[in-house]
Amino acid sequence: MRLHICAVGRLNGRTPEATLIDDYLTRTERTGRALSLGPVCVQEVEAKKSGMVAEAELLRRAIPDRALVVTLDERGTLLTSPEFATKIADWRDGGTQDLAFVIGGADGIDPSLRAEAHFSVSFGKMVWPHMMVRVMLAEQIYRAASILAGSPYHRV
Repeated sequence: MRLHICAVGRLNGRTPEATLIDDYLTRTERTGRALSLGPVCVQEVEAKKSGMVAEAELLRRAIPDRALVVTLDERGTLLTSPEFATKIADWRDGGTQDLAFVIGGADGIDPSLRAEAHFSVSFGKMVWPHMMVRVMLAEQIYRAASILAGSPYHRV
């Protein structure tokens, strides 16, 4: 199953966030290959001053056709890391070819796009900067692959 991170905003240069994301996604590709997880592609869309509606249209274009869409949203479901891993495995085992994680911009995700999602995940009740959410998502995707592989990376 191919994984896609579709996000508003561009990481320019070698920022600490970009370095972390690259590291976790490289680890995911190594671990996930045997699990039929990956590759992980990052699709960045431009942040729009005109707001969430314009960003939602760009995000829709970045999401692969027939992808299962998961939004990252404070109103989403709180999951433990093992529950997140199980969700990913269930989607993969259910025949999902493309899984798209959607991260909105500074104002969040347009309600119409949130309504189109198959599932929504929350990283807690606090609001996180969207660039940090990318890092956290990349790490959790790697952690999920590690859990599914039986690796000692995730300790209970």
